[in-house]
Amino acid sequence: MTGTLGSALDARGINSSENLVAEVEGDIEDVAGVLKISRIRIRYRIRVPEALREKAERALAVYADACPAYQSIKGCIECSWTAEMTSPQG
Repeated sequence: MTGTLGSALDARGINSSENLVAEVEGDIEDVAGVLKISRIRIRYRIRVPEALREKAERALAVYADACPAYQSIKGCIECSWTAEMTSPQG
């Protein structure tokens, strides 16, 4: 999912390799003796110039629709994400 978001940011002129970080957590449950991933939570941190913030917000709003990983697990594993956007230092 991070790769798809990165591509969406890159397409909008935001260099994802230097400005996108993801922290991922998941929950694993025992379901009738079988371990199952039940939830995935992603926290994105994106450094983006104020002039490109709207483009970054748009990428976040639409990237999951084109994400092979998300499309494969939606409906099977609860998946959520949040994003924190900051301006680059410098």
